[in-house]
Amino acid sequence: MESIFHEKQEGSLCAQHCLNNLLQGEYFSPVELSSIAHQLDEEERMRMAEGGVTSEDYRTFLQQPSGNMDDSGFFSIQVISNALKVWGLELILFNSPEYQRLRIDPINERSFICNYKEHWFTVRKLGKQWFNLNSLLTGPELISDTYLALFLAQLQQEGYSIFVVKGDLPDCEADQLLQMIRVQQMQRPKLIGEELAQLKEQRVQEPVLEANDGLAMLDEDEEDLQRALALSRQDIDVEDEEADLRRAIQLSMQGSSRDKSQDTPQTSSTHLTSEELRKRREAYFEKQQQQRQQQDVPGQLPQPCDRPSTSSGPRGSHPGAMSEEDMLRAAVTLSLETVRNNFKAEGKK
Repeated sequence: MESIFHEKQEGSLCAQHCLNNLLQGEYFSPVELSSIAHQLDEEERMRMAEGGVTSEDYRTFLQQPSGNMDDSGFFSIQVISNALKVWGLELILFNSPEYQRLRIDPINERSFICNYKEHWFTVRKLGKQWFNLNSLLTGPELISDTYLALFLAQLQQEGYSIFVVKGDLPDCEADQLLQMIRVQQMQRPKLIGEELAQLKEQRVQEPVLEANDGLAMLDEDEEDLQRALALSRQDIDVEDEEADLRRAIQLSMQGSSRDKSQDTPQTSSTHLTSEELRKRREAYFEKQQQQRQQQDVPGQLPQPCDRPSTSSGPRGSHPGAMSEEDMLRAAVTLSLETVRNNFKAEGKK
């Protein structure tokens, strides 16, 4: 259908589009149609002046705006009719009694001009097929012969005025080409407003898709964070045992200081005495020393502990640095010495 001339709507110039789509070319411009409208206005003014230029009707006529055109680009049926007379074409009202008495089948005509509420468009036969050349459509719409009569009847029910174009239309490329071939339309054209709305909807959806992609990336980052947290929890579980040991030493040291500051030692069933704490610590470290001695193999250097180091120092410290285990052992020894000295001081009192 590329050979079919089809002007799309611009402003309110539907009368111009209607004429050019009918004649299949850029035959009329707004300036030319305005000239025809001004000529019609002058002819009407001259007829009104015949009744007297001082009459009330004449003065009222001069004060009224033109009935053949307006600033929006609308042109009346009189302008369209006079424009077609240049090409020897005439308009006849389709539903007039005169035409209906002729009983002509619509498919035997060549073209129609339709009007509703100041909108004009053409329905024309090109080759052996009919096309709706409405400027509000994105392209020509194919109309079958069997659907043509129903299409015109539907327009009449909607309030359209339909005019039959009588006379020989100028030759055009599309008419010559479609005399030899028939075309098929797989998808009907849309109204220009519908197409624009669809394009706007697509533009609105694009950022939404990009936002969804961003959410997917955030989900992936969150999954990585969860995995990292799971690994850190495993390390924390390994360190829990040594952390418990450090807390026990700290509590024992606090307990010894409280015992020293009080005149009467705590004998409640819910608190351990300093002597009981000392015995439990000694039993705990003796057990730990026995386990390490059992693990040592004669003739081999001691193997590093399987338990990961909880030292806050950097990895790969030099061999001379004191390990955290040695620091803990020294702290326990110091705690034991402190407890023994406390007991000796109490004995002397």
